[in-house]
Amino acid sequence: MSDENDTVTLTLDDNTEIVCDVIAIFPCGEKNYIALLPQDSAEEGEVYLYEFRENGDEPELINIESDEEFDRASDAFDEWLDSEEFDEMFADDDEENE
Repeated sequence: MSDENDTVTLTLDDNTEIVCDVIAIFPCGEKNYIALLPQDSAEEGEVYLYEFRENGDEPELINIESDEEFDRASDAFDEWLDSEEFDEMFADDDEENE
């Protein structure tokens, strides 16, 4: 992924469109998931999780239907976040030591 934020526009059931920044695409079990952060979110830290598939050149987002699958994807995203923050801590240390 590039450093500039990739965005995805979601169309909700009521045809409202929401532009979201892509936070991460991460694996969980046999599937990949995508974490999206709405740009104009009323709620701080609200993140949308979807199953992610590449359909040729087109990315495809699939709603997570079961609570169990959502919980697994959410846990995997939390682990990904923890590893990113851990990596950033060490990246900062490396820069200070130069």
